Amino acid sequence: MSLWLEAPVPDASPDSAVELWEPDVQDASGQALGGSNCILREEASTPQSAGGSLGAGLEVAEPTVLLPGVDTPPESTGVLSEEQIRLKKLKRQEEEQAQATSVPPRLSSPPPVLPQLSPEQRGMIEKLVAAQQQCNRRSFSDRLRVTPWPMAPDPQSREARQQRFAHFTELAIVSVQEIVDFAKQLPGFLQLSQEDQIALLKTSAIEVMLLETSRRYNPGSESITFLKDFSYNREDFAKAGLQVEFINPIFEFSRAMNELQLNDAEFALLIAISIFSADRPNVQDQLQVERLQHTYVEALHAYVSIHHPHDRLMFPRMLMKLVSLRTLSSVHSEQVFALRLQDKKLPPLLSEIWDVHE
Repeated sequence: MSLWLEAPVPDASPDSAVELWEPDVQDASGQALGGSNCILREEASTPQSAGGSLGAGLEVAEPTVLLPGVDTPPESTGVLSEEQIRLKKLKRQEEEQAQATSVPPRLSSPPPVLPQLSPEQRGMIEKLVAAQQQCNRRSFSDRLRVTPWPMAPDPQSREARQQRFAHFTELAIVSVQEIVDFAKQLPGFLQLSQEDQIALLKTSAIEVMLLETSRRYNPGSESITFLKDFSYNREDFAKAGLQVEFINPIFEFSRAMNELQLNDAEFALLIAISIFSADRPNVQDQLQVERLQHTYVEALHAYVSIHHPHDRLMFPRMLMKLVSLRTLSSVHSEQVFALRLQDKKLPPLLSEIWDVHE
């Protein structure tokens, strides 16, 4: 049984196309009403007729009797006059205008449906926030057991350096215990095997610790406050034995997170998403871990859409912070190795969770 898992559980638009007008093959005026004028027919090889010749190869056709009062219409040539074309264009424009006025106006698109939290999501978020507050209160009660920060006249003495290192490691232990307590209250966590619980917590603990650290960042004094009473700047971190290569990324990440101005629910959901990461080493039931994480991702997406309706990039920015945490986790591993080189021994709980083998 792991030492640290034994911590208590606290429209459619109408068709507007207009048919194009096509000219008739033959105008009605081109039909014969009662006869025709004299028609000259060319006969290239026919001899002159008995009725007399008007010219070579031409003969007069029999005249047709016209009805009284009826003019002889002109023959159709199949070509429209300019006046006919103009009239057709006017007619087409009138038809288009009439059709346009008869088309009903487009209906305005309905307002977008605002996202809503399901009753299950709302209840889950309320449970997470309450669990987090409970774990924080328990941590506050442990602050009296933390080795005090040394006030020795010689801050560089060996005793003072050891006391500062012990102070920071004990703060880390309190943070780890708080993370374990919170994880046990996450819906679905205790349904996983104990091996998967340990695998998830061992690799996510430092990332969750950094998330919690960013919540306590004070941009005015550029300091981080632990357990309400303990505030530390970059110099204090260095005095405790941490390297600048690790200190600066911590403060930069805390500053960036502070700019997002997240509330307790958003922090709690981010922590849950970080814990339920199926790609952690030694996780056996990856499919179940992915399903659990998806539940929290969906809840965070809905929550952010409701509370940040005009900032569509808030949700992806929050998830990108989890990517940054992976990088910080690698830097932390280098810091732990450096502490070993300095012959600084970590407490058994931290050694186990960070896989430090003395």
